[in-house]
Amino acid sequence: MLRTHTCGELRLTDVGKQVTLAGWVQRVRNKGGLVWVDLRDRYGLTQLIFEEGSTDADLLEKATDLGREFVVKASGEVIERTAKNNNIPTGEIELKVSELEVLNPAKLPPFLIEDETDGGEELRMKYRYLDLRRNVIREKLQLRHRMMQETRKYMDGAGFIEVETPVLIKSTPEGARDFVVPSRVNAGEFYALPQSPQTFKQLLMVSGFDRYFQIVKCFRDEDLRADRQPEFTQIDCEMSFVEQEDILDTFEGLTRHLFKTVRGVELEEVQRMSFADAMRYYGNDKPDLRFGMRFEDLNPLMKGKGFGIFDQAEQVLGICAEGAAEYTRKQLDALTEWVKRPQIGAKGLVYIKYNADGTLKSTVDKFYSQDDLQAVAGLFKANPGDMILILSGDLGAVRKQMSELRLKMGEELGLRDRNVFKPLWVVDFPLLEWDEETQRYHAMHHPFTSPKKEDITLLETDPGAVRANAYDLVINGVEIGGGSIRIHDRNTQSMMFNHLGFTPEEAKKQFGFLLEAFEYGAPPHGGIAFGFDRLCAIFGGSDSIRDYIAFPKNNSGRDVMIDSPSSIAEDQLEELSIQVKIKK
Repeated sequence: MLRTHTCGELRLTDVGKQVTLAGWVQRVRNKGGLVWVDLRDRYGLTQLIFEEGSTDADLLEKATDLGREFVVKASGEVIERTAKNNNIPTGEIELKVSELEVLNPAKLPPFLIEDETDGGEELRMKYRYLDLRRNVIREKLQLRHRMMQETRKYMDGAGFIEVETPVLIKSTPEGARDFVVPSRVNAGEFYALPQSPQTFKQLLMVSGFDRYFQIVKCFRDEDLRADRQPEFTQIDCEMSFVEQEDILDTFEGLTRHLFKTVRGVELEEVQRMSFADAMRYYGNDKPDLRFGMRFEDLNPLMKGKGFGIFDQAEQVLGICAEGAAEYTRKQLDALTEWVKRPQIGAKGLVYIKYNADGTLKSTVDKFYSQDDLQAVAGLFKANPGDMILILSGDLGAVRKQMSELRLKMGEELGLRDRNVFKPLWVVDFPLLEWDEETQRYHAMHHPFTSPKKEDITLLETDPGAVRANAYDLVINGVEIGGGSIRIHDRNTQSMMFNHLGFTPEEAKKQFGFLLEAFEYGAPPHGGIAFGFDRLCAIFGGSDSIRDYIAFPKNNSGRDVMIDSPSSIAEDQLEELSIQVKIKK
């Protein structure tokens, strides 16, 4: 080994020892006859000292010539620091250097390798290998590592077996777009990269592996956001001979284990909420429960009073923002402009201020009496100092708009504390959802999800009303995982394909292997998949998943460090029987 210790482990108890350290030069401070060098590795930072009179002149000059990010090896005696630094674990000692070897000099980095860097995101992604030297990024990847280890520990203790499933699979028409891989030996045919190991884990249940899990890479060719990447990681799980409650209990246990061992947090009771209630009270299927502001239906109180906008609307919805009555006119105008942005799409915003003296002031006072406004305030159980915000329009649109407004108010009022965790199971999702573009039903989760037994008869008469044996785990308004009890017999699965618009021939071509497997004794089974990158970001208090991935893609799906995707040589294309036409 080129070193006896790391740069993060020496303490006062090591004073007097002869040691050797190796790492990167963080900075050099030259005070003439005294030179300090901060030496860094992934374990921490140790200060080196070179002092005129006690350090050889050549060695002192060598230290003076060091540059940022030089890779060096330093040997010497551990001594107690005169001026201690309580901000770092090694701040009570320093290394009095007697030997120094430059293992590799370095160019000046394009940005500061510091926690607070001067590098923009695109520049840091281009030089990601340098960005990974920064403590804030390294700590996020260390968090990811620990979560992986604790996941495996819990799953192994619960009797699960880790099985790797294929990466080159068959393209399927449901879900997001596939990444496809041409086959050289089967000209004109293609593999797909898996969006999930769904069918394989179900086949493992048919095989008798009744508890499977895998920390697995998945791929989706879709538009990117802060919480999406073209390749991402799932904790993928499946269980046999279980019902929905068994799965919720098992993976609530995993969630509690991760919070306790990684964050030191004891989770409170995980609430349950139906999809219908989530939409009714919060306007989306992943509500943030760190704060209140539940929607209230104001149709009975605010329609029919002569205010045309409300009278003509399908739905009038309100939320109560506690303590927001102090908002100024400027703040309210800004809020109104915010909801009118194209991304939100509201036509305007109505507010009712509950003043400290008990009076109510509204933007629509001429249509509503104090008694009318008091009735609204009473519905919300509002108090002086609160403000009620109201939107109206078509039911689906106004729910989405109010959902966004609720989250914005939660942010503005400081109610979305990143150190508070409110987990929630959302259950009873619709099995199918109507797609206007294709004019047919699609599976809300995937075509292998089992309908509720009591709703199966509705498949023929009212498909949109059929509920699924499906569930999502939501934490702080972020969908962390989702799953379902699966269909496990051929007849029900064939019926499901039929309702999704598959002809028997198409179903056989795409999923014949699964249908046939169900004829050989498939047990009742179900599972769940956690978005591992999102889970890491929640634990780390971040909105973006990128810093929890060693080498992420940018918003265009590009790896700017290695310049990928890229064109390939003509002879490679010819070998793959591919002709590329570039749109001009």
